[in-house]
Amino acid sequence: MKTLVIALAILCLPLVASAQSLNAADQDHSEHASTMSVVQDWAKERVAKSPRHQEWVQVKNGSRTVKSFVVYPEVKNKATAVIVIHEIFGMTDWVQSVADKLAAAGYIAIAPDLLSGMGPGGGDFTDRNTVTQAVMKLPPDQVTGDLSAVADYVRALPSCNGKVVVSGFCWGGAQTFRFATNRPDLKAAFVFYGTPPDKDSLTKIKCPVYGFYAGNDARVTSTVAQTTTDMKAIGKAYDPVTYDGAGHGFMRAGEDPANQNADNVKAHDQGWDRWLALLKKV
Repeated sequence: MKTLVIALAILCLPLVASAQSLNAADQDHSEHASTMSVVQDWAKERVAKSPRHQEWVQVKNGSRTVKSFVVYPEVKNKATAVIVIHEIFGMTDWVQSVADKLAAAGYIAIAPDLLSGMGPGGGDFTDRNTVTQAVMKLPPDQVTGDLSAVADYVRALPSCNGKVVVSGFCWGGAQTFRFATNRPDLKAAFVFYGTPPDKDSLTKIKCPVYGFYAGNDARVTSTVAQTTTDMKAIGKAYDPVTYDGAGHGFMRAGEDPANQNADNVKAHDQGWDRWLALLKKV
């Protein structure tokens, strides 16, 4: 487990610089290739066995088409929509399983593949190292445009109540924080172990920001104290929680059956419970 955490930390090292610089036809979900070379069988199986309606939609952002995975809850009334921004590893089976778990809790979940059309020949990536490099090189305006298009799409769904929140992990956590500076109608932003945007950009945030951080992740968690000070100084709502003993990526690692570290499992479970409790208040 220690080796895995170190490897993940190394992969994510360039994220701070990247985060700061980044200042509808359906398909069966089984037809969309994962952008990771290592298939997460446990997550893939969970998505495949889900009783909920899942579909791939093509969201237009100008000339771009953003393939997005949507899962609908089995509820009687219109639901809040949750945008799920993937890690530096791109659109993985685990990201899709997170969307399905959110739908199980009663929310419309949409996970955009922000690398849509950017792989070899306009297709998908199959090598993890290539994926991480491609994610870090995504143009900031393109990321904002893609996420805004996805927010517009999901908010307009007949089954959506008009409320849209954003969430993301690792690189996606940083982009969640950043998107909150660019989308004033968001109802909440849930940042999972992601770095903040520059101080000046924080003034543009209109929604509450909730942070989920790992105790053993100084690269990211060391930014929390200053961000707390900065957000308080400008009267913005920022509520961070740090989970002692957990490592970077605990929301995924905490449910991977091959890497069951007790601290990551505990942080994962507490993080999910907190996330769902906060969503109920939106």
